[in-house]
Amino acid sequence: MKQHLQSQPTLRLLFWETTIKCNLACAHCRRVEGDEAADKDLSTAQAKELIEQLADLGKRQPFMPILVFSGGEPLCREDLFEMVGRAKSLGIVPALATNGTLIDATVAQLIKKSEIARVAVSLDGATADVHNKLRQLEGSFERAVEGIGHLRDKNVPFQVNTTLTRHNAGQLEDIYELARSLGAVAVHIFMLVPVGCGQALAETDMLSPEQYEEKMLEIYRLDGRGQLQMKVTCGPHYQRVIRQQGLHQCGTGFKPVGTDQNGDVVVGRNKQSQASRGCLAGLGVLFVGHQGDVFPCGYLPIKCGNVLEDSLSEIWRSSPDLARMRDSNALEGKCGVCEYRQVCGGCRARAYAATGNYMAEEPFCAYIPPEAVHSGDKR
Repeated sequence: MKQHLQSQPTLRLLFWETTIKCNLACAHCRRVEGDEAADKDLSTAQAKELIEQLADLGKRQPFMPILVFSGGEPLCREDLFEMVGRAKSLGIVPALATNGTLIDATVAQLIKKSEIARVAVSLDGATADVHNKLRQLEGSFERAVEGIGHLRDKNVPFQVNTTLTRHNAGQLEDIYELARSLGAVAVHIFMLVPVGCGQALAETDMLSPEQYEEKMLEIYRLDGRGQLQMKVTCGPHYQRVIRQQGLHQCGTGFKPVGTDQNGDVVVGRNKQSQASRGCLAGLGVLFVGHQGDVFPCGYLPIKCGNVLEDSLSEIWRSSPDLARMRDSNALEGKCGVCEYRQVCGGCRARAYAATGNYMAEEPFCAYIPPEAVHSGDKR
């Protein structure tokens, strides 16, 4: 790879698809392979090499990235806790993203013992009928809530992840209240990206740009309660919304009291993001697939390298695609003239899914920049 000389951003989060194997078949899943491809998962030795590469990259920047053990379902990987231990030994902060259905008292104790910093459990509805429809397995809601209970019993910090669709959009406040009642420390709302299984779901269940705008305002109002940390993922135009509402302003005199799973500085009730843009694909986030392929994020199928062929540091430093994505001035369409492009950037994965061009304008943003109006582009 030819090195790009521009200053490098800090890698904050590495999502590793520890295995393609999963015990569920969710309607909105990003994966396109089935369990039969699990024999191509990185071996234990290869996985340790990936973790060591991540530690080496982390030593070259102000702080170590957080390693999110994801999937598939990471709890299907037999050497998972060995890998978590290896990450911890190298100073990497481990986190776990799971559907929660495989967590019993024994697994919760293993999670506690391994010192995983936070567990993200997916709940795509506040009720069993809504969640189970998206997860396509009866009883998955009850099992996920039971798994959360085991985490709570072991005092393991956990957050609730929810993928927002037309099917559950009316339950947003109910999901917030459910998460609070269960003892969650945060709720992360994921805006649907039409990749993998989600392509078919998007045709019937994806919110319109105007509906997304309404839901972001609702998230803003829920966040204002200050009872839970709220974060929007794959909805970078939320950065515009909160600025229009003034939510991004942290009160003077507040001091940082730590960082959350996403590397955000927690400041009193609110938090001030270290990120320069809402879309962190290739800017503060990387995704490593189960065979070692490296992507800007889990929803953008642009291969930037493979950790079995090039080091993670080399890929992060030298990938032409990553370099292009980091240049907000190279954005096209209305994103290219938007006054919020430095803090939003639009979802590069949705742009790619809609047009085949990851630098095209965000197709699910209702905002029309004044400059676009002046130029006659009112899309």
